Amino acid sequence: MNEPPNVPVLHTDRLTLRRIAETDAPALHLAYGDAETMRFWDSLPSRDEPETAAWLRRSLNVDPQWHAMFAVTLRDTGQFIGAVNYHLRQPWHRRLALGWILARPWWRQGFASEATHALLAHCFTTLDAHRIEAHIEPANAASRQLAARLGFRQEGLMRDWLFVDGQARDMLLYALLRPDWRSPDA
Repeated sequence: MNEPPNVPVLHTDRLTLRRIAETDAPALHLAYGDAETMRFWDSLPSRDEPETAAWLRRSLNVDPQWHAMFAVTLRDTGQFIGAVNYHLRQPWHRRLALGWILARPWWRQGFASEATHALLAHCFTTLDAHRIEAHIEPANAASRQLAARLGFRQEGLMRDWLFVDGQARDMLLYALLRPDWRSPDA
């Protein structure tokens, strides 16, 4: 299958980011099926691999102009360790949002930062974004620290911004503007 031109393969020193595929469902389930990993996600953990596969298919059915999910794999071995995505893209406003998730064995090794930095470069350069947002729950210290390391600024609190399992959740709005972004080539 040919990759759409706006969903490229991205490389970092340790990682390859490629468009996620249906065959990634079992590996993605290591994250989506783990309650601790999904604690701050916008849905409950998947009950089983078929439910994760259904989530993945829904993602693949969205036109990459609006949303794309990238599998994060180890460059040397190809092992799937997580995913990053852009979503809520509004090209006419030059704005979109990012998300990231890693399976628990890969936490605290710098992989989320490395993968998200590569996706930021793609979004700012190829997708011509001016504003990139991250919506992070107040208690999600790891994601808040990651956003800050990447140059995002906290802009405000969105009260009861989403509902998960019938419970309202607040989200902090973080944003990174293109003039404030540190290009990997800089």
